[in-house]
Amino acid sequence: MKSFLLCHFVCAFLQVSRQSPTSRRTLLPHILVVEVDGTLGQLPLSCLESPEELAERDNKSQDIFWMKNGVMETQRGNSYLVPLEESLGGGNYTCHRKDGTLLNHTVVLIQEDETKRRKILVKTDQEDYLKCSAQNYNGEFYCSWTWHSTRVGKVAFIKAQRVTQCSVDASGQHWTCSSGQSNFICSVDDSGRRILCMDEKHCPYAEESQWIQINLYVRTEHFLVESYSKTFFLSEIVKPDKVKIRKVNSSMIEWSYPSSWSSPFSYFPLTFQIAQFKGRYKGCHNPCTDSKATETLTIYSPDICQFQVKRKTKTVCVRAKDALCNSQWSEWSLFRLRSDNNKEKDKRHQKKHKHNR
Repeated sequence: MKSFLLCHFVCAFLQVSRQSPTSRRTLLPHILVVEVDGTLGQLPLSCLESPEELAERDNKSQDIFWMKNGVMETQRGNSYLVPLEESLGGGNYTCHRKDGTLLNHTVVLIQEDETKRRKILVKTDQEDYLKCSAQNYNGEFYCSWTWHSTRVGKVAFIKAQRVTQCSVDASGQHWTCSSGQSNFICSVDDSGRRILCMDEKHCPYAEESQWIQINLYVRTEHFLVESYSKTFFLSEIVKPDKVKIRKVNSSMIEWSYPSSWSSPFSYFPLTFQIAQFKGRYKGCHNPCTDSKATETLTIYSPDICQFQVKRKTKTVCVRAKDALCNSQWSEWSLFRLRSDNNKEKDKRHQKKHKHNR
């Protein structure tokens, strides 16, 4: 079952003293991120802070006890000092009444200095931690990543938003900034290695004036947290699905737009690249990834495409991309052509098999 994460910041219930020199911020209710630089420090926490609770605090504060990750701590009272040393100090802190009743709790996540922190994720082939893609312009996209082989991690928080874009006139004195509202809903899939996001207010027919910014927070079982971000337009990450090819006759093939692509196709045209191969390829080898094509052509078509293949062509590969943007090509679709000689061999084989029966 997918776990849905609403992408917005809210205030934590557990109060933190402002006197601490350590940088910290609230990630979600009861979840606090503390940035450390390797030096010793302390993070003050308070258990009770409402007016009613404060009125009773002086008389009953010593009855409050604290636990870290379910283990009793020696500190007592309304205040608790979290010791910070290197990457240590993270954990699930709870405060209780004398009878064991839970009063409050918070999870402290440690974020190390950006120049020293150990990476929970590893970079992809594009030298980036997050790889994002969209099948069309409907406002839905996904981002995936690769966990480090020696670290167990999970998603702690996702934030998706439209980032305001500003431009300046020729004089360099007057700036214009566009703004707007967006409503993103993101979910983590069952593998824990990909998120699917949807901008519910996105209009596919309007020109994008604001970037999408994704902030991904991941954490380990030892309460270490790291943040990763990526900024893009949908037009930069759109990647059509594979096209479906079929044979019209002995010398012609045709294909249509992917069913998942945005419509009308006249408004969202695709460009197609065709590669033809004369050699024979056996087994699972995919010639589309080779550079030995007899001929490679790029054509534009607003609808169903028909293509006359060259004589003696054995294999045809086709892929697509947005005709109006410099975005990603789809994966290659492969189609193997059967020659007349092969047809005759098949007929003789079938006839021989029938005669033997």
